[in-house]
Amino acid sequence: MSSATPYVIPHAEARRLLQQIDVRQTMRRMFQDLAAGEAVQPAQQLVEFPAGAGDFINYLGVMAKERVYGVKTSPYIKTADGALVTAWTLLMSMETGEPLLLCDAGELTTARTAATTAVAIDALAPAQARRLAVIGSGAVARAHIHYVKDLRDWQDIRVYSPSLAGEQSAIHAELRALDPRMELCASLEQAIADADVVMLCTSSASPILDPLRLGKPALVTSISTNAPRAHEVPPAALAEMDVYCDYRATTPGSAGEMLLAAEQNGWSCEQICGDLPELLSGAVPRPDYSRPVFFRSIGLGLEDMALANALYHLTRQGQ
Repeated sequence: MSSATPYVIPHAEARRLLQQIDVRQTMRRMFQDLAAGEAVQPAQQLVEFPAGAGDFINYLGVMAKERVYGVKTSPYIKTADGALVTAWTLLMSMETGEPLLLCDAGELTTARTAATTAVAIDALAPAQARRLAVIGSGAVARAHIHYVKDLRDWQDIRVYSPSLAGEQSAIHAELRALDPRMELCASLEQAIADADVVMLCTSSASPILDPLRLGKPALVTSISTNAPRAHEVPPAALAEMDVYCDYRATTPGSAGEMLLAAEQNGWSCEQICGDLPELLSGAVPRPDYSRPVFFRSIGLGLEDMALANALYHLTRQGQ
């Protein structure tokens, strides 16, 4: 019997190692491999705890080209002080069947989520896009800004978060350290005025923005949270937008607004215009912006496997 012990990467080390990886390019290559049939992405697996105590989601992925597979498991644990969310990623060898890496996936999840949105914006946003709006100001929002700030010649980057009341000066300084074009806005309306791209980076489980009410057709990206049927845009709006997602085979079965739109508004996943593998392989055209464009990411196991594999090889090089 094998006694192989995986390399264990705690939170702080994962953060340090991620700074040595081109995360955005890692995500791009992974979606290209998925398009080429060199990777497999099963649907997410949601398991509820008894008595409504929470749930956990398993994110699976197979990277045949890299000869690895694995799973990230992320619980949503209800406590008296609020929800507790953690995540760990296990990377396995397809050649030996042995574990290679066990990594605290908190930093990986933030990075791959933001980098995937960046890949989508690069593929979907108009080349002349100049105004970027960011709704949210936490770690995920800041990671999004980091990965998209050089994708277009942004004239300004406006940030709004209702949680910033009373501490704007300190947060503003931190945001401007990310990019001097950053502007902290006092209202949602101010942030999204004349925006070409709006990134929703919140943990809200209910709508915070209706893309149909923007002043012009724009690209809106959404990641939402892993609360049951969480969504950041009204489900009814999907029928009036060009909808894209990270992976059409799995996203409609998990994205809250897609599930609700199908049940309540007659929307069908067949109306999805394309996903990232199709966009990056040229199988579908870019939107013409005759109406709003919506990109929905649910987070794929393959994204976690790709980053875990990159960290694994990085640690091997250091040995």
